[in-house]
Amino acid sequence: MIKDITIGQYIPGESFIHKLDPRTKILIAFLFIISLFIVDKFVGYVFIVAFLALVVYVAKISPRYLYKGLKPVFLLIALTAILNIFMLREGRLLFELGFIKIYESGIKTALFMAIRLILLIMGTSVLTLTTSPIELTDGIERLLRPIGKEMAHELAMMMTIALRFIPTLIDETDKIMKAQKARGADFESGGLIQKAKSLIPLLVPLFISSFRRADELAMAMEARCYRGGAGRTRMKVLKFTSKDFIAFGVFALLLTSTLIVRFAM
Repeated sequence: MIKDITIGQYIPGESFIHKLDPRTKILIAFLFIISLFIVDKFVGYVFIVAFLALVVYVAKISPRYLYKGLKPVFLLIALTAILNIFMLREGRLLFELGFIKIYESGIKTALFMAIRLILLIMGTSVLTLTTSPIELTDGIERLLRPIGKEMAHELAMMMTIALRFIPTLIDETDKIMKAQKARGADFESGGLIQKAKSLIPLLVPLFISSFRRADELAMAMEARCYRGGAGRTRMKVLKFTSKDFIAFGVFALLLTSTLIVRFAM
């Protein structure tokens, strides 16, 4: 299950999506998230799914890889849907058994929330899978430039390092779990409290390893004379090209379609 987490991973490639300016991908991802919450009809999600399928196809990313990234959060999605089904009690009553009552609004909201979460995770995963950590840092820094050059660089660096270390910590957790199991540790049997106690031998070495990696990274940055964003230059200067305008145009069609579905239908 731990190996299935794909957040923060990058797949090198030469596709149209890979070659887009990182600012373009970040802005489209942000607007994509907004469009998910604009839609209030299932018809609107047809356009969003079609757009996401087109992006995945052009980026040459295996759908199985995206599905693998969804597996760790299926429980969260199912729990959210179940809570909406039983908590919302408005509209037409569909089912009743004692104190259990299921209403039409609960079913509809549960489906909306499940679809939104799935598309949200898949859409943001495409961003990290097709954009290297360095490109993400440059793109975020340029977009945050209005708040100040040095502050923008530091914020972008912190966010990118945190995102980049997710796969590293996942690998470290998997190694520690295997080592603990080889020594007889049991992470699966017992009740909830027993399972929580069994994680202590896992969390302690994981925290120690995380602090050690952070210290090594800080020493490496100091050894390379890293001094933040002051006076820094770049080998590759970000520039919008025709590919970026095409991407914005395609996404504009999606956003227009969702707005029409929301306000005109």
